[in-house]
Amino acid sequence: MINRLLGGIIQGKLDTGKAIIILGSRQTGKTSLLKSIFEGKEGVLFMNGDDVDIRNLFENINAARLKAIIGNHRYVIVDEAQRIPEVGLKFKLITDQIPSVQLIASGSSAFELANKLNEPLTGRKWEYRMFPLSFKEMVDHHGLLEETRLLSHRLLYGYYPDVVNHQGSEKEILKQLSESFLYKDILLMDQVKRPESLVRLLQALAYQVGSQVSYNELAQTCSLDTKTVEKYITLLEQSFVVFKLSSLSRNLRNELKKSRKIYFYDNGVRNALIANFNQIENRTDIGALWENFLVSERMKYNHYNGRWVNSWFWRTTDQAEVDYIEEADGQMLAYEFKWNLTAKMKMSKTFTKAYEGAQVDFVHPGNFESFLGI
Repeated sequence: MINRLLGGIIQGKLDTGKAIIILGSRQTGKTSLLKSIFEGKEGVLFMNGDDVDIRNLFENINAARLKAIIGNHRYVIVDEAQRIPEVGLKFKLITDQIPSVQLIASGSSAFELANKLNEPLTGRKWEYRMFPLSFKEMVDHHGLLEETRLLSHRLLYGYYPDVVNHQGSEKEILKQLSESFLYKDILLMDQVKRPESLVRLLQALAYQVGSQVSYNELAQTCSLDTKTVEKYITLLEQSFVVFKLSSLSRNLRNELKKSRKIYFYDNGVRNALIANFNQIENRTDIGALWENFLVSERMKYNHYNGRWVNSWFWRTTDQAEVDYIEEADGQMLAYEFKWNLTAKMKMSKTFTKAYEGAQVDFVHPGNFESFLGI
């Protein structure tokens, strides 16, 4: 079994008087993680919000009824909690009225769950995100040498647990994920009137990984209006399919001020959407795959290590650019990503002059593990 970094974090927060909320895409292993943490523990009540009877159980419920349902259980786990109506108010009843109970909830839609919990559980919760497997988790599992040997494979097929654990079936599993399962929650929300347009938008985003994204251009490509494109991308973010990186703009007039890039949480899903699993040596988009891999893995590293950072890319109207920038505790770090070890490693002089205190570095296949905390 592959140990998940979030497991230790969650165990350290048990019985601290607050609810524990785990958000993340479907199939990232949230349920398996919770079962492994509580395996063998007594007094565990496990419920799944996808089950109709569980949703009915929570209908018009009050504190007395909750106490009767929970009984002597010490731990109450609610999986896919976003499916429960008015879930925030119900969880508030548990945390306020039954303080001896440790509530743990997971959900695959930040729109449906986090938004409903933020106000009722203000000051009453620890909130974490769970990603597909990370480079660090796989290094811990079978060693740095083995995982670096699999780098090209990861760039193609990604890190979803089912993909990693079923070698030889990667394409079939990713096809199922990319066709509907990842954005099932969006379709259930009934906010997407044209599912085929959502798929076209995802495919358009997949082709533009590593490039600046224009909502106007996406709207024309997908036969949608700009507001609908913006809404769909927000829903995809809140369902943990994609995430945005904004442009840094502070010092120069010609810096791009409102630009953004959009990345996928997983390379395999990105490649499945465009049905392209050609080997690395035959690809023209290897730079985009490498950039998506590094940015998504860095996000996992920052989150699991409790690193609070601001992150951007940087570009000017003169096409000077830096791939990735972080700032924390007053220190700015700037990175250029290079897949080809023979490529010239050069940082933009315009950037280094405008941001004199920034530390600069280059990330390539020969040193990337240190960028990912190894």
